[in-house]
Amino acid sequence: MIAMSGPGSAKSFVAALVAIALASGRSARADDLVAAWQGTHWGETAGALQAHFGDQATRLPQPIDFGDSYAEIVLRKLTLGGYPVIGFFQMDKRTHGLKRIQLERQRHGVNPPAFRAVLAALEADYGAPDLRCGIRPGPASGYQEAAERVWLRPGIVIRAIFRDTTIEAFEGCLAGDPSLGPCGLTGQLLVRISPPSGDDGRCPAPPTRKAVGAPQ
Repeated sequence: MIAMSGPGSAKSFVAALVAIALASGRSARADDLVAAWQGTHWGETAGALQAHFGDQATRLPQPIDFGDSYAEIVLRKLTLGGYPVIGFFQMDKRTHGLKRIQLERQRHGVNPPAFRAVLAALEADYGAPDLRCGIRPGPASGYQEAAERVWLRPGIVIRAIFRDTTIEAFEGCLAGDPSLGPCGLTGQLLVRISPPSGDDGRCPAPPTRKAVGAPQ
C-alpha cells in the first residue's frame, strides 16, 4: 500500500501522505490533495517542491533548523485526525534534498485528546503500531512525559510523537532558579514520515539530563 521512491522511480509516496492528511475523513478534499502530493519524492529540491505545489506552499523567509535538516517549504492547510497541522518539508543539510516530512500541531493546541485523535486516524489507515514507546516524567526528561508510536511499512517509517509537560517542569520558572530544572518546556505533537534509511524504527533511548532542551 505504501511505497517511497527515489527520483528515478515511477512510484511516489502519494498514497502514504494522502492517507495521513485525509485521516480526519474529509474525503471531499481527496482529489485536490492527491493531485498536490503526486510525484513528490525523497531527494527532491526545495525549488522543485515550490514549483510543484505552487501557491499551496509557503516559502519561509528564514529556514527553520531541525538539527540534521532544515525546512523552508511548508504546507499549512492540512488536517490529521480532525486537527489542523502544518507540513514541514525537511531538507538534508548536506545534499539539500528532501529528507523527511514532519506534520506538526501548533504548540498551543497540543493536548492528550488531539494525540488520541491522531493515533485513531493513523490506526484506521495503517493498523496497530509496531512499537509503543514511552518516557516517564523525571529530572532527566525535564519532567516532560513522552509517548511514541511507530509504524513500519514497506519503504516507509511513520512515527507519531507526543510530548506533554507536568507541573514539575515549571518548578524552575516559578522559583526563578534554573538550577532546579528546565523552565518552560512546551508540549509537542508531531508525525514524522521517513524512509527506512532515515529512521531505524526503534524506540528512542532514554534522555540524559544534559540532553534536555536540545534541538529536535
